[in-house]
Amino acid sequence: MANNGATVLVVEDEALIRLAIVMSLEDEGFVVYEASGADEAIEQLNLHREIQVMFTDIDMPGSMDGLKLASAVRDRWPPVKIIVTSGHRNLRDDELPIEGRFFSKPYNHVEVANAVTEMAAIR
Repeated sequence: MANNGATVLVVEDEALIRLAIVMSLEDEGFVVYEASGADEAIEQLNLHREIQVMFTDIDMPGSMDGLKLASAVRDRWPPVKIIVTSGHRNLRDDELPIEGRFFSKPYNHVEVANAVTEMAAIR
C-alpha cells in the first residue's frame, strides 16, 4: 500500500518499542518524528505542522497518559488522525475518547503502517 510520504508522530515511553515502530514506519517510507511522552509530543506537534497521524501508547508517565494526549491533540490539532496502543488495555475503536484506531500490543507493524496510510489519506 503506497503511503504517499505521510508524516507520523510516534509517542512511546519504552525506548526499544519506540525504536522498533519508528524504524518499521521509516522502512515503509513514512517521515517519522518521535516523543517519549505527552509533553514532548506537544512540542513536536508545535514544531512540525506537517504531522498527519499520531501513534501513541496509552500508559506513559508524565503530565498525561495517551488517552488524555489524544483528547488534547483532537482539541488543538483536529486534522491530526490518532492511533492508540496499549499492552495493558484492550479497547475497541468506538471506546476511544476520540475518533481513532486502537491496536493491542504486541501489534503487527504492517497493520499499523496500513492504518497510518489509510488515516493520512482521509481529509
